[in-house]
Amino acid sequence: MTESSVRVLHVDDDLALARLLERALGRRGFALENVADIEIAAARIEAGEVDVVVLDHYLAGQTGLELLERLGQTPAPPPVVYVTGSSDANIAIDALKAGAADYVLKTVGEEFVMLLASAIEQSLHKSRLQRAKEQAEAEVRAARDRAELLLTEVNHRVANSLALVAALVRMQAGSIKDPGAKDALAETEARISAIAGLHRKLYTSSDVRSVALDEYLSALVTELDNSMRAAGHRSRTRLCLERVDVPPDKAVSIGMIVTELLTNAYKYAYPDGREGEVRVIVRRETHTEAELVVEDDGVGWSGDGKPQGTGLGTRIVRSMAVNLGTEIVYRSDRPGTVISLKLTVNELGFNA
Repeated sequence: MTESSVRVLHVDDDLALARLLERALGRRGFALENVADIEIAAARIEAGEVDVVVLDHYLAGQTGLELLERLGQTPAPPPVVYVTGSSDANIAIDALKAGAADYVLKTVGEEFVMLLASAIEQSLHKSRLQRAKEQAEAEVRAARDRAELLLTEVNHRVANSLALVAALVRMQAGSIKDPGAKDALAETEARISAIAGLHRKLYTSSDVRSVALDEYLSALVTELDNSMRAAGHRSRTRLCLERVDVPPDKAVSIGMIVTELLTNAYKYAYPDGREGEVRVIVRRETHTEAELVVEDDGVGWSGDGKPQGTGLGTRIVRSMAVNLGTEIVYRSDRPGTVISLKLTVNELGFNA
């Protein structure tokens, strides 16, 4: 160590040893100041005038452990090298537990000075590394917070823009008389709203890395249910949703699937204006698997043959299932249409 600016506070009431260390450590580039009182030492440290502390255990009526305890309540205290002439290992253990960076046994001769100088250098090095680590972590946290804030703003703007597009589609549908065109625009509006709802959920969430599927689907289905009933469909949707967290990109696929399946159920499950129920179910089967089910008690469809309408909804559902790494299963164990998908979940929520 050659930096004369390194300030060492030596806390010891042995003045002869203090003079010896002042000369010996001075030759090694340290500027040593000796104090014999804990209160004076604490004032020097609080004033920021110390780079490292060499603290003796036995002081007049006190022990160095008292100063260590006070330093433990101080933000960013300097490193402390604890020194004592006692061979009692418990003293070293207590000092290290109290926050000392190193421990040196006081002996007579040059060896003690060499060990003390080495301990000072190592404690300073570790302290600088720790400060650099804390600064880097603080910068990473600040960068992450800025990124999350920007992402929240992006999701907010996207959600607002998509809501505007959906409103324009709704206005266009209102000016059209042809039932087929009106239904096509209503489906388009529902698809846009599904994506807008996801971005709305993201910018109101405390964690933009995941989406609570139960909350997202609940809002999505409520909006879709109101829209379809306003268009004259009489079916009602009932939800049974357990908590499953999914990444945003997977939530988009799930939301699109639910939108398409519900739209088909509204249009075809209960013909001739009949009223019926459509159920959306999400249940966790194991700690690694969950199931999404959309079912009704209507006329039923097995998935075989040509779908009614344009078939666009069916193609969208199959495409979204591929994105999720799963497949659509049409069950025949009960009346009506029962469609299920297996979802693989992990500790973070969902893994495609």
